[in-house]
Amino acid sequence: MFEQIDGIVQAGYGVASGRTNNSPYPKGTIEMQTPFFLERGLDLTPFFPGTLNINISPKQFQILSALCTFRNVDWAEGFEPEDFSFVPCQIIYQHQTFESLVYYPHPETKIGHFQNPSIVEVIAPKISDLKYGDRVILKINPQQIKIFNE
Repeated sequence: MFEQIDGIVQAGYGVASGRTNNSPYPKGTIEMQTPFFLERGLDLTPFFPGTLNINISPKQFQILSALCTFRNVDWAEGFEPEDFSFVPCQIIYQHQTFESLVYYPHPETKIGHFQNPSIVEVIAPKISDLKYGDRVILKINPQQIKIFNE
């Protein structure tokens, strides 16, 4: 049983993909984190090295059961370790389905760039023609992610 949530792709901070000049990281965070996740058994190399920020407002989400949670990932020199969880999901865009992962840096350990609670960060394959403002459907397992109104 899956739940579908309408969302709109919106611009993020640009730190995950490395598309900002205001980042303290020499590369995008996803590219920098990928080897650390791979060491722990999660291969992100098939995905675009950045995140899609999907606004599901007025709804919010809570992770109930992650595919994997990695604690104390010391991925950036000079910064405290962080905790991350990943949950399988699908992005549906223009009648195509893309196997993806919800990317959840735990706020209690996150260095900065905190997200609005209605923003779901997703790691997905490169999706041609997808741009800010586009509507997508986020398909999740409600036993893994709870969707609720603000």
